[in-house]
Amino acid sequence: MRKIPPLAAVRVFEAAARHENFTAAARELGMTQAAVSHQIRLIEDHLGQMLFRRERQRVALTDTARRAAATIGTGLDMIESAFAEMRGDDEATLTISTTPTFANAWLAWRIGRFQMRYPDIAVRLLMQEGLADFSGDGVDVAVRSGHGDWPDLAAHRLIEQDFTPMCSPGFLAAQGGDIQPQDLLRLPLISPHDPSWACWLQQAGLAQIEARALHGIRMDSQANEGHAAIAGQGIAMLTPFFWKQDMSDRRLVQLFPQVSSLGMAYWIAYPEHRRRTRKIRRFCEWLLAEIGIASQ
Repeated sequence: MRKIPPLAAVRVFEAAARHENFTAAARELGMTQAAVSHQIRLIEDHLGQMLFRRERQRVALTDTARRAAATIGTGLDMIESAFAEMRGDDEATLTISTTPTFANAWLAWRIGRFQMRYPDIAVRLLMQEGLADFSGDGVDVAVRSGHGDWPDLAAHRLIEQDFTPMCSPGFLAAQGGDIQPQDLLRLPLISPHDPSWACWLQQAGLAQIEARALHGIRMDSQANEGHAAIAGQGIAMLTPFFWKQDMSDRRLVQLFPQVSSLGMAYWIAYPEHRRRTRKIRRFCEWLLAEIGIASQ
């Protein structure tokens, strides 16, 4: 027989520990603050020790409770996943969270192939810049840029997030058909505030140039920056992988052989405890294969 407190109380403790705030936990669970306090006391009585230190206007986890909270949260995630896998509607829909750049410049052009291969899995695509909320937003997998070191997530490296200046053939022709690195200091750039510009210029031997000396329009994603460059609005710092077709079709021109990197990459990530979920496994296998084909 398992010697654990009532699961209802455990669920309350996990929320209270995550927020470290009884009011926020009550709001999330649809309970009163008094009911949350009551459930916490049940566990404390069961264990014979305090879980929270009651301070003036707040509560704080004890060291022992803080260590246990992470394990309990993982356990509840696994329970949730187990029940989710038993629900047909969960297995029938794959929710993907990704950046606007990865979606608009690459994934949206190919996701139909995945649905043709797995017609029983519907796809819901969310485009968001922030980190995915795997529980609150119902996200199954996320494609994100970074170093791949997200806690409690399994992550597979997709492509290096490298970059190099590009522009349209028309823009290049308007500059006499030739642009040198030092010309970037006077020409209109797209999102010159992005750290990739300073990195590339430094590696090109223009280390003395400060970012504020650059000028141009600011945009919120590489997808928009690439389209602005295609429209002839200036020079954009772009990842060649995303714009291969546009370069092949002569909508974009890579100005220099030098390609730089800040050490970032694009990754596919999902909760570690959902590694064996069929729809996640199928999508990861498909995406890694597609990336491999596109990289050739």
